[in-house]
Amino acid sequence: MSVPRKTALITGASSGIGYELARCFAGKGYNLVLVARREDRLQQAKSEFEKKYSVRVRVISGNLSDPQTPRRIFDELTAQTIEVDVLVNNAGLGAHGFFIQTPWEKEEEILAVNVTALTAMTKLFVLGMVQRKSGQIINVASIAAFLPGPLMSTYYASKAYVLSFSEALANELKGSGVSVTALCPGPTQSEFQRVAGVDHSRLFDESRMATSKEVAEYGFRAAARCKVVAVHGVINRIFSFAVRFVPRQIVAAAARKLQERRIPGQIRGSNIAG
Repeated sequence: MSVPRKTALITGASSGIGYELARCFAGKGYNLVLVARREDRLQQAKSEFEKKYSVRVRVISGNLSDPQTPRRIFDELTAQTIEVDVLVNNAGLGAHGFFIQTPWEKEEEILAVNVTALTAMTKLFVLGMVQRKSGQIINVASIAAFLPGPLMSTYYASKAYVLSFSEALANELKGSGVSVTALCPGPTQSEFQRVAGVDHSRLFDESRMATSKEVAEYGFRAAARCKVVAVHGVINRIFSFAVRFVPRQIVAAAARKLQERRIPGQIRGSNIAG
């Protein structure tokens, strides 16, 4: 009798790290549930993965900033008796600018996706994993989780939440058979920087960016080893350790310099009135 395939659910799976993590799991024979807003991109991924890896792929189009979406996803899979063995909370949003100038609606959306939806998805699916005494949760945080981020204050703070939440949950779940990994990439080649408006900041102009594939493969291996905090890249790992010993005002000032844009006429970070 054949052993049933395991299933990995990945949010933000239409591009970037989420797409590449989906490829990693498909390559190991996992069936997939892919969640994102862009159904056309999800359908393309579904066709590719099913053809190349002979796995079953379900797509669910949904906006995770809607507080009803996590429950809708859970109820839909429960109705189809699909057990989620791996949950990858990858979907995330960011926005560049002074907090007093950015629209509240955008900040609210960032918190809804990066914090509320991630927590709700974890809450909904982790109990079944614990009951089965087996499961993995991968929460995509960021190197931003280790420092304050002027000009992207809400985004940086949201990733600090993801890191802290993941570490605490990993501790609570010790011995349960369920592991939790916070994947913390540095600057990565993806659509995120363009959408967030940071594609011309010093951070992305001057950094050697990892590819989404490199980050995903590292995260996949780290989760398989049940690593709780997985910081991609040697320089990023050194940075995430060293920043603990630097005064926070200096860290914030350095982060602001990295976030400043290099295009004339756009926010440079010199004042909040310009």
